[in-house]
Amino acid sequence: MKVVLFCGGLGLRLREHSESIPKPLVRVGPQPILWNIMRFYAHYGHKEFILCLGHRGEAIKEFFLNYREAMANDFTLSGGGNDIEVHRRDIQDWKVTFVDTGLQANIGQRLMKVREHLDGEDMFLANYSDGLSNLPLDRYLDFVRNHDKIATFVSVRPTASFHAVRANAGGLVTDIYPVSEKSRINCGYFAFRKEIFDYMEPGEELVVKPFHRLIEQGQLVTYEYDGFWQCMDTFKDQQLLHDMHGRGDTPWMVWE
Repeated sequence: MKVVLFCGGLGLRLREHSESIPKPLVRVGPQPILWNIMRFYAHYGHKEFILCLGHRGEAIKEFFLNYREAMANDFTLSGGGNDIEVHRRDIQDWKVTFVDTGLQANIGQRLMKVREHLDGEDMFLANYSDGLSNLPLDRYLDFVRNHDKIATFVSVRPTASFHAVRANAGGLVTDIYPVSEKSRINCGYFAFRKEIFDYMEPGEELVVKPFHRLIEQGQLVTYEYDGFWQCMDTFKDQQLLHDMHGRGDTPWMVWE
């Protein structure tokens, strides 16, 4: 299955990095978060990627154009440096399509702009490209096929310590509780059938009007997952993931 990756946002909440490099290239350990997400999908056999580029898209192109597998893997050098034997490959069998989808486009607009690259696909995957997970993708796709709906997304417990408030008509608070206890959020791991485009209009944000049309038709379902998921919205999030990698706590690296 092809995988659409949304890589064009400004990443304003990660300003410490995003002013110099695009958010998808912010590193978690030695590799960008984008590489980690692509490696996750490739582990399950999904190695055709469509990158929806925007802010600093040229940097993402340069990363892959200059990528050297020997620098990311163990290798043996011989022949006075003329022969290199890489012991483990990572991106050699990937097929990556780079599409400029605009600097200010929203997710829905970006998806519409890569529609032609999905011709002939009955189903495809998509990802916000800003969160890591050890989601069992094979089981998720079994769930998708069994429910046979147009759109499916993974929902998780939010990791941030926000609190929700319940109040009566007069504003009197009747309850306050951590969001994580009773709520679930869309974590940006999608599976779509080709009919998704029938529910989209030009300029619309994907999860607003299109998703509400799907809801009205009973065509949107969520896979509830309570395993590891961590977004990278802020510098603090990036430091958390980077520190986890540093101490070898890398549940998202299902390929290891």
